[in-house]
Amino acid sequence: MSTAVDSGSDWRRLHSRTVLVTALVTAGVAVGAAVPVTVALSGRLGYAAAVGWALAGSALLVCCAAAGDYVRWRRTRYRLGAERVDLHSGLLLAKRRSLARERIRSVDLTAHPLLRILGLVSVRIGTGEQTGGDSTLELDPVARAEGERLRRELLDRAVPEAPGTHRDGELATLDPRWLRYAPISFAAPVLGGTAAGGLLQISEWVGAQAEVIHWIADRFQDTPLVWAIVVMVAVALVAGVIGALGLWIEMWWNYRLEREPGGTLRVRRGLFTSRSLSVEERRLRGVDLVEPLGVRLAGAARVDAIATGLTKDEERNADHNTLLPAVPRALADSIAAEVLREPVTPTGAPLTAHPRAARGRRLRRALSVALAPVLLQAVLGLLLTPVLLWTALACAVVGVPAAVLLGLDAYRSLGHTLSGGYLVTRSGSVRRSTAALQRSGVIGWTVKQSWFQRRAGLLSVTATTAAGGGAYTAYDTDASEGLLFAADAVPGLLEPFLERGQAADRPAARHVRHPDA
Repeated sequence: MSTAVDSGSDWRRLHSRTVLVTALVTAGVAVGAAVPVTVALSGRLGYAAAVGWALAGSALLVCCAAAGDYVRWRRTRYRLGAERVDLHSGLLLAKRRSLARERIRSVDLTAHPLLRILGLVSVRIGTGEQTGGDSTLELDPVARAEGERLRRELLDRAVPEAPGTHRDGELATLDPRWLRYAPISFAAPVLGGTAAGGLLQISEWVGAQAEVIHWIADRFQDTPLVWAIVVMVAVALVAGVIGALGLWIEMWWNYRLEREPGGTLRVRRGLFTSRSLSVEERRLRGVDLVEPLGVRLAGAARVDAIATGLTKDEERNADHNTLLPAVPRALADSIAAEVLREPVTPTGAPLTAHPRAARGRRLRRALSVALAPVLLQAVLGLLLTPVLLWTALACAVVGVPAAVLLGLDAYRSLGHTLSGGYLVTRSGSVRRSTAALQRSGVIGWTVKQSWFQRRAGLLSVTATTAAGGGAYTAYDTDASEGLLFAADAVPGLLEPFLERGQAADRPAARHVRHPDA
């Protein structure tokens, strides 16, 4: 367990096993680096000498890393006081950092396999402010029981009981049938390409890349080129599917979503690396129902939290605020309602359709993206080689119908409405997002109308907020409908700038911000 330091009974040190953790991790890195070094040196020095030098270098690296971490452990201490959390660290450059307990918004626990074996966790305490490292404290590592104590004491705040019948405790647990959505995500082809590239890279490191290429060529020497490409792509996709399944299992195994009595939503998940992520309900401003194309075609969606106080690290980690992985859409709607404490989820409310002019804009954009490489290949084909003309034709045959379908789907996905205390916007085709944002969380509006939108009688209205991505847009709405939607969503915020009956004459771009924001 963490022990008290000699400067006071309130001060505690990190767990002493941190030195062991550092030594073992460094040893693993050293062994991984020693293998290619030994292979490279064996040709010059001989196998025995190469192994000796590699072992000596590895031992020196492990000793230096362990010694450095021992000094860090000796010089690091933390204290959980009545009003503040303090962290002191550093040898040559002493650091004294402190966070007010009332400003703390998250206490996340993470443990990779080695920490789990040793009964340790890494604790990240954050205020959610965009002030770099000054807004977070990291205790790496402490005992698992100590991490749970810190999380419980720092987030256990008395909150008024919310009306309704929504339950505390467990809201959702892992259903192994959700695993079927992993292979239809975009991760599968990406992982497949990565596996193929990794195979070639590793073979180059060991000096066997030419042999690997020749072996593959021998397998397809009697196979037409087109079929050889199809087979290799299929093999890469199979590898990608296996990788996607493994990645999903590692990330979401042991998943559990629960509401704690102190007013905190807690997500626990992870097979090898365990993660415990917390979102205070008072930070919650809504939910985002995310439907990537493949998942949506399978009738599924995931649920993300729209919460205030996102740090830059949380914004970069797309899964940090994911409350529910891809599950059947009906279940996603049900969990979203439970999270928001609403009888019916606002993400399922009927949406106002956008004008047909918006469809034309999406078709033109999609076709432009599809035809740009076709035109480029056609020009290069006329100048260089006729082969590019055939590739341009193939791209057109495949790309144009796909662009039309995606454009029509993007138009069908557009919509907006007001549902109780929430404004709802939906957009996207490859990644469709249905965001339900609390109307009280809107701090301003941005109204944009380009020259082309003005001619078509359209405009885009964006609700700005301190939560989630910071902006949620209803794209290409009817000019009058969009402005009335914004005015009705937050009464009194837009009226001073709204001239009813002249919506089509709105300026090209205007940002309206609440005076109290």
